[in-house]
Amino acid sequence: MNKYMIGSRALRMTFLAMAIAVWLGIWLTGFGVAHWVLYLPAVFLTFAGITGFCPGLIVNKFLLQED
Repeated sequence: MNKYMIGSRALRMTFLAMAIAVWLGIWLTGFGVAHWVLYLPAVFLTFAGITGFCPGLIVNKFLLQED
């Protein structure tokens, strides 16, 4: 599981900055108006920024069959 962890603080801050931008866009559009698919990257980016565990990295490694 350690191979999916993000070691760089700069990368975690980048994920958080992108998450804030997406959440701001959802908020400005309206939470009831924004499509539910837009919440997926916002949640994944927030999760990756806070925990350092990146779900997108797991999906990419699984699809590309990398070790």
